[in-house]
Amino acid sequence: MLANVSQNVITINGGNIHYYRTGSRNKPPLVLVHGFSDNGLCWLPTAQDLAAEYDIVMPDARGHGLSARVKEGENTDMTSDLAALIDALGLKHPIVAGHSMGAGETAQLGARFPGVARALILEDPPYRLPDPSAPKPSVISTGNPFHQWIASLPGQTLEQVMAKASAENPTWSEPVVRYWAEGKRQLDINIFSTHDNQWGTWQEIVKAISVPTLLVTADPEKGGIITPEVAHMMMEMNPKIRLAHIPGTGHHVRFEDYSAYMAAFRSFLKEIG
Repeated sequence: MLANVSQNVITINGGNIHYYRTGSRNKPPLVLVHGFSDNGLCWLPTAQDLAAEYDIVMPDARGHGLSARVKEGENTDMTSDLAALIDALGLKHPIVAGHSMGAGETAQLGARFPGVARALILEDPPYRLPDPSAPKPSVISTGNPFHQWIASLPGQTLEQVMAKASAENPTWSEPVVRYWAEGKRQLDINIFSTHDNQWGTWQEIVKAISVPTLLVTADPEKGGIITPEVAHMMMEMNPKIRLAHIPGTGHHVRFEDYSAYMAAFRSFLKEIG
């Protein structure tokens, strides 16, 4: 195992949830929530940089990493899993940060479980305005090309998956490429047919958040999900939300400009104390 990083499994909502932990147990808790098809270790560079200041937990979501497998068509509730994990580990009012799907879970945690987290960080959550002229995009679909690629991975080596990631994302560091590729190979293919519990629209979720929240956005032309219009709407809906736009990046903001991302992350941490 990686130096100074432990791992364990805890039973949550009838399934085993695997998590990594690093940092100091006597420091404030920080929970880092990965995106769809990633795993907890995709947060490792951030965790290592903050380990001296925080008690850091990086869970693998259900159907991801080394956590419980899912049944085809299963109803899941990853936000409930997250809240239960925080409670089971005795984490008192952690800061919770999430990317993509994990940012959606993090926002839902703030809305559905008020009082659990003391602050939120949302890295390019999956919030879009409806486009009635186009079919609703969804990664979690068996007809999606991404699903077909994931289904092909058992026939590929880790090195082959890493080579594809490096070719498509030449600015990513080798450790990031490795953890990203490992996450793809660990993903339970049944996750594409599951139905995760969603409380309300994203607009209702945003309005219900009652703690300081940092919204980190990228450039839509490079693959970022949150448009300037949506970011503006979110801040108008909830004055507790402040914005950090990282120009020149796509959806994986911290993978593409880590120094700028961490500067915004640390500035927010300092602000909330």
